[in-house]
Amino acid sequence: MSDSSLLALTLAEARDGLARKFFSAHELTLAYNEAVTEIEPLNAYITPTPEPALEMADAADQRLARGEALPLDGIPIAVKDLYCTKGVLTTAASHILDGFHPPYESTVTDRLWQSGAVMLGKTNLDEFAMGSSSTTSYYGPTENPWRRPDDNRPLVPGGSSGGSAAAVAARAALPRPAPIPAARSASQRAFAASSA
Repeated sequence: MSDSSLLALTLAEARDGLARKFFSAHELTLAYNEAVTEIEPLNAYITPTPEPALEMADAADQRLARGEALPLDGIPIAVKDLYCTKGVLTTAASHILDGFHPPYESTVTDRLWQSGAVMLGKTNLDEFAMGSSSTTSYYGPTENPWRRPDDNRPLVPGGSSGGSAAAVAARAALPRPAPIPAARSASQRAFAASSA
């Protein structure tokens, strides 16, 4: 499958494709690592983790090959930089925590890793999750990848999880929910058409 085809998959489609060996977790993660790099101007990620992501994907591929798949094996996700990730920079989008590498794992992320998920990186947010626009981060505001028709002015992604929202909307993280065509606005249809 091409990178663009891999990035268009929903979580369920990615899980099923991995189980049927249509592609590997390594291939899926490589495609997402490239997408994370491509969306740098959106400032969705504070800390990308491409190398650990590939290590996690390779471990998932080994489990899948042995028939010992975990529920989220090989699924590439973004982690809001509010959650502690052992040994990985965790800032809560604040200068106060700049340089903090937790010696422990949060319960949320520990359960994700125990389920086989792959961490693409840590996403931007309003500082200490205190906001509703994702514009108050020490690392700069997050930009929404969507635009109004005939209007290229940047939009906020909402918050405080705007980095995660922008990453998913820009196809630089799963989970992408299954499409609901009837519920899509004109701008959503235009974005989907331009991203296909």
